[in-house]
Amino acid sequence: MSDTKDIVCIGSVLWDVIGRSASVMRQGSDVPGRITRLPGGVAMNIAMAAARFGMSPVLMTAIGQDAEGAELVAACQGLGMNVDHVYRSDDLPTDRYMAVEGANGLIAAIADAHSLEAAGDKILRPLLNGPLGSGESPFRGRIALDGNLTRQLLEIIATSAAFGMADLRVAPASPGKAERLRPFLTHSRAMLYVNLEEAGLLCQTTFDDAARAAAALVGRGAARVVVTDGGRSAAEAGAAGVITGTPPEVLVTRVTGAGDTFMAAHIAAEAEGAGREEALNRALTAAARYVSGDNAL
Repeated sequence: MSDTKDIVCIGSVLWDVIGRSASVMRQGSDVPGRITRLPGGVAMNIAMAAARFGMSPVLMTAIGQDAEGAELVAACQGLGMNVDHVYRSDDLPTDRYMAVEGANGLIAAIADAHSLEAAGDKILRPLLNGPLGSGESPFRGRIALDGNLTRQLLEIIATSAAFGMADLRVAPASPGKAERLRPFLTHSRAMLYVNLEEAGLLCQTTFDDAARAAAALVGRGAARVVVTDGGRSAAEAGAAGVITGTPPEVLVTRVTGAGDTFMAAHIAAEAEGAGREEALNRALTAAARYVSGDNAL
């Protein structure tokens, strides 16, 4: 894989079951809305968005041999994903994610990624000692990782020679899994994509804005970071300093997958040679369009 538009997406690929209502919701709310089931998971969301931005995503994940798994693999292929390196398990069911969203944002979500966790390093075989790379011949392209992988597996990726030449882009998947990213906090070839809460968890404090959070992460050893804060200003930081950008104001119609869209758009922009400010602004615009329900590029 030498094409500059190739990207390997490692992590959760599952069925997203999302309930959305136009009403403001609180604990115990029972309101009318719509329930959808779509291919999802952080790695899948990144791959789908990357494909929309002209990239060629390769999926590395665990999907069951059950009927849901067969349907999911077919859906991935239909969306243009390369599924040649997906680990298909005979004894693990296909994972699922369930979320409820109201007019006031995400109300609650449960990620059932137990099969991905149970599969362990089997999903990495194509890169550890396979057709995509090995310790003697490391992979040199872009890799997007998500925090649904176990801490042990993330540590393997952070320290293995097979990943030592890769351009690693890492997202925590959720605030509850942010601390799994610690092995990449001082990794010289990793870029972290976190929100304000996740940045605080990694730094064991809280922040008022993305710029301070991004600077603090770099101060703790991060090579490059992007910190987002919903509709407020986001920040990108590294050795060259901190820059900020503000997303366009839009009417929010959905939130699940917005961060993954942002990450994919940022990676795609850099793959096309965009500078720091342009890449950040393009990613913010793409995420804003996504949450508004507009997928136009």
